[in-house]
Amino acid sequence: MHLNPHINRLLEGLNNPSLPGVDLSLDRMWQLLECLGNPQDHLPPTIHIAGTNGKGSTIAFLRAIYEASDCRVHAYISPHLIQFNERIVLAGRIISDALLAPLLQRVSDAARDIPVTFFEATTAVAFLAFREHPADVLLLETGLGGRLDATNVVAKPIATVLTPIHYDHMEFLGSTLTQIATEKAGILKRGVPCYVGQQAPEVRESLKNIARERQSPLHMHGRAWSYEKSPDGLTLTHGKAQYRLPVPSLVGDHQYHNAALASVVALGVLRATIPIIRHAISHTYWPGRMQQLTSGPWVQAWGQRGPVYLDGGHNPSAAHELAAWVAAQRVPVTLVLGMMKRKDIMGFLEPLKGCLANIITVTIPQPEAWAADDLAATILKAGVMQVSAGGTLPEVADVLGQCGDGALLIAGSLYLVGEILKNHG
Repeated sequence: MHLNPHINRLLEGLNNPSLPGVDLSLDRMWQLLECLGNPQDHLPPTIHIAGTNGKGSTIAFLRAIYEASDCRVHAYISPHLIQFNERIVLAGRIISDALLAPLLQRVSDAARDIPVTFFEATTAVAFLAFREHPADVLLLETGLGGRLDATNVVAKPIATVLTPIHYDHMEFLGSTLTQIATEKAGILKRGVPCYVGQQAPEVRESLKNIARERQSPLHMHGRAWSYEKSPDGLTLTHGKAQYRLPVPSLVGDHQYHNAALASVVALGVLRATIPIIRHAISHTYWPGRMQQLTSGPWVQAWGQRGPVYLDGGHNPSAAHELAAWVAAQRVPVTLVLGMMKRKDIMGFLEPLKGCLANIITVTIPQPEAWAADDLAATILKAGVMQVSAGGTLPEVADVLGQCGDGALLIAGSLYLVGEILKNHG
């Protein structure tokens, strides 16, 4: 719910009951954009980003590098954590209610006779905002997939980026990695360079074939660039050059990859200098990605037992990264887990087997979320590991009191992250 009642009514009005939450197609989007004067044809130079994991963090690193280079940066991301405005960044600032409301009204009026999805309508809102405010670059994140994603109407981006591709949203994108990769690679354009992160072998082969067909120059990890982690940072190899970069400010081994990928894009597209890249990746901020909480009810409830971390990881590949982080801790880790029903619970928990001190389930206040009791029962029935049902977010504090010393990790959904940041510190 938006705090501004007028904006809240407009956003609720864009939820079309005749369509499912996700309905991949571009026909409706083209029709809506035509009614709005085709704003997608008048955007700043655009970098289009797709993938399964790391899109948001890669955008955060890229934004930091561009802004450190004195560039005005627009960004489009999803979902938001606390308030819808977070999705649209205009020249470094989250869009204001004063700018957002009339744009929502224009799209609402244009969509009156067009059955568009919420994401299609709000993407059109973003395109209007980006057209009407100058910037040096637009960092454009796909919502889901790529080929039929509502953002895939930009004819000629200056670059495309593919972060690691894994299993997720299989009901929409396909049951194999090759099928999913084909959908994600739908953003590749003729003559437009594509920068590719670490991928499984079958994904690499699929992307090479698609890039050849599209005549899109491919800058793939393991061929055009690579990186090695070290205790004091990372070594980035780009072509024949090597660069020493600092430890990324975002926590987790996977952030070394995201920082390296963003640096390669910045070197190739922006021609950014290494001192600027070094400064940017050591000062990047991205909430809800292994974020340490320092105040609020959760920190108070956990007390002196150890640090409290918050992460939006929700699929098996994200769980592998969380497991690596847990394994690197020198103290026991308790996981507070809340998940949406459409996610692969067992796939998420498999990498975490044997490395957690406790799991406490929590109910996310979303209509499609697991109730804490049902989630705990499902995990117990599968015999994955021992688990306790914590109930609603305020009720979990009572269960936390039964845990021993160590770190507290809250994860499983970006919706959960948003609720924690909004209402619970």
